Amino acid sequence: MNFIDYYKVLGIPAKATAKEIKTAYRKLARKYHPDLNPNDSEAELKFKQVNEAHEVLSDPEKRKKYDQYGKDWMHAEAFEKAKESRQSSGSSGQYTYSSGDEGDFSDFFESMFGGFSQGRQSQRRGYQGQDYNANLQLDLREVYQTHKRTLTLGDRNIRITIPAGIEDGQTIRIKGYGGPGIHGGPKGDLYITFEVRNSTPFRREGANLFKTQEVPLTTAVLGGDLMVDTFDGKAKLKVKPLTQNNTRVKLGGKGFPVYKKEGEFGDLFITYEIALPKELTPEQKSLFESLKGTKL
Repeated sequence: MNFIDYYKVLGIPAKATAKEIKTAYRKLARKYHPDLNPNDSEAELKFKQVNEAHEVLSDPEKRKKYDQYGKDWMHAEAFEKAKESRQSSGSSGQYTYSSGDEGDFSDFFESMFGGFSQGRQSQRRGYQGQDYNANLQLDLREVYQTHKRTLTLGDRNIRITIPAGIEDGQTIRIKGYGGPGIHGGPKGDLYITFEVRNSTPFRREGANLFKTQEVPLTTAVLGGDLMVDTFDGKAKLKVKPLTQNNTRVKLGGKGFPVYKKEGEFGDLFITYEIALPKELTPEQKSLFESLKGTKL
């Protein structure tokens, strides 16, 4: 197994903060994403390495093991247990290993789990494969309804169901789609983090939506009907006479789907913005002049 310097892959120092790791990962994941680099095997390899590096360095426990054991970090716990066991039994140190920067314990692991121990052949012990991380960009309108999406992971196509109402930054786990197991162990898992972009005039907070709606001055003063856009159509609102600027009204159940709660929706909040005329006809100006000095 060739050693991969995950810090070098992400282009960050070994003392990088969690925020620096996340920022570097997102930048490189976008740069090398297969959708943006079709039929580019080099970009595909870099994308895999970037995801692998992020999967390890973004997890404090995994990062600690990686910093100490290098490429054999996945076996760190087993190594520590075996080391403690042999020390407690008074072993004279039949197995040799290095605690240097290289962290190369492969020979030790092979002899401990795949070869012979104290003259008797030991059982091979399986370890779960490495987990993979991937990012998936979606538009807000795409997550308004539950839908299926096919992802390409290496040479595999994965058909996943994306539930309505998924949040920006939310991560889901797909069991068994990570790296191959070690010594017959189970495969790792795939973690997909969603980046939900918003190209709509609505602002989203959880399952609630917010929108500013322009209201003609005459409608605000005299009252009347007003057609407004909701996320999935139009709705008619009754504007009360003498409605003030920044008045907020609620349309119950016209918000965003509640995640994994079929048929449940948040609310839509409309904030009125009174529109003043940009030009006045002579007649309109005369009418406003006649209101001067009138107490309203």
